[in-house]
Amino acid sequence: MSTQGGVQYSKIAEIKGPLVVVDGVESVAFDELVEIQTSEGKRLGKVLEVGNGKAIVQVFEGTTGLSVSGTSAKFVGKVMEMPVSEQVLGRVFDGLGRPIDGLPDPIAEKFLDINGAPMNPEQREYPRDFIQTGVSVIDGMLTLVRGQKLPIFSGSGMSHNILAAQVARQAAVVGTSDEFAVVFAAIGVQYSEAEYFRRSLEESGALKRSVLFLNLADDPAIERIITPRVALTVAEYLAYDLGIHVLVILTDMTNYAEALREISAAREEVPGRKGYPGYLYTDLSTIYERAGRLRGKKGSVTQMPILTMPSDDITHPIPDLTGYITEGQIVLGRDLFRQGVYPPVNILMSLSRIMKDGIGEGRTRADHQEISNQNYDAYSRAQEVRALAGIVGKAGLTGVDLKYLEVGDAFEKEFLTQGVDENRTIEETLSLQWKVVSLLPKNELTKVKDKFIDQYYKER
Repeated sequence: MSTQGGVQYSKIAEIKGPLVVVDGVESVAFDELVEIQTSEGKRLGKVLEVGNGKAIVQVFEGTTGLSVSGTSAKFVGKVMEMPVSEQVLGRVFDGLGRPIDGLPDPIAEKFLDINGAPMNPEQREYPRDFIQTGVSVIDGMLTLVRGQKLPIFSGSGMSHNILAAQVARQAAVVGTSDEFAVVFAAIGVQYSEAEYFRRSLEESGALKRSVLFLNLADDPAIERIITPRVALTVAEYLAYDLGIHVLVILTDMTNYAEALREISAAREEVPGRKGYPGYLYTDLSTIYERAGRLRGKKGSVTQMPILTMPSDDITHPIPDLTGYITEGQIVLGRDLFRQGVYPPVNILMSLSRIMKDGIGEGRTRADHQEISNQNYDAYSRAQEVRALAGIVGKAGLTGVDLKYLEVGDAFEKEFLTQGVDENRTIEETLSLQWKVVSLLPKNELTKVKDKFIDQYYKER
């Protein structure tokens, strides 16, 4: 029977996990929105597969409490869309884009397909502009550039959420009056974490230039598939329609991949590595590749996805595939975290692949790249000396080796460690980097030009 805006099918063949199989289906499209009507109300879903008169529908709110009899499906005839306008700024939504801050729905300027449209590669502009996060280790050594995708690889229980909230509060494009906004999507997080993000942005006044999407751990896992897509749709509208520079923070992408695995298992697909679907790479790329800049458009979308590596294993499929798609990674180290260092970034495992294009004269400072290289070199040598000291004892070390030990400690205590609310300028960050390497004799500074040594080196 036909109803307005779609075709109603009452025959539900079976319910399996988060999926509903509808029988006797004609002219239904992949990804089409479906309203599952029950005696208790409506639930939304989308078509995953069509064939032989059957449609497999993924139900966003889950299938708990549904029965084959008394449930009907209405195919709406369009894909899922997100209403967008400038009014979304300062608002808090659930994982499906419905307001949860007690305010009415924002008035929509337009409705956009949450799957986005692919960017024309020829129209992409190379990321070049520096974003100041106020976190020394990121600004100084793993610089975030406008239009980049730079993930944070963490482990369970570490301080990645505190770092994410700090970046969301402090991030700014320096040296311009361009508008800046943060879109924050929490995927499958605990209630206490979601409240921390909301409170953190509210108290600092950053909420008025932010949009929050909160999908909690007790929300249906299937909702997690939609949350990052809804958030990125809003980010693209703010960037390309309103000309705002947007930083998108997605935490935690591991929960997203787990939800994907759940659907894949329910569809009885052949599993890939560790039970994740074989198309995990392709699926993650449909999220990460929605970052960038477009020629002729003023705004940009920069992404910082956060994922917790199961068992701190960087070779696990989720961090492994994420590393292939994104331009670098910030890896948090368990050893530093145990020592109470915040943020506990293991810089020897981290890199920002397009850092070199966003720093230097006219962007940050002429000596930025070289002093950063010198810090990498010194810290890496310090780690070697620490290992050696563990074998031969400090008494067996040379004078220069002892200097490197000092540098390693100073790097962690003075440069790496900073307060949760401490917002350092790029000048302060670079000064700290010079302060650390100034513990070494001048002849050890092999990565820096003499003119910079004369200008910035201060013997300690």
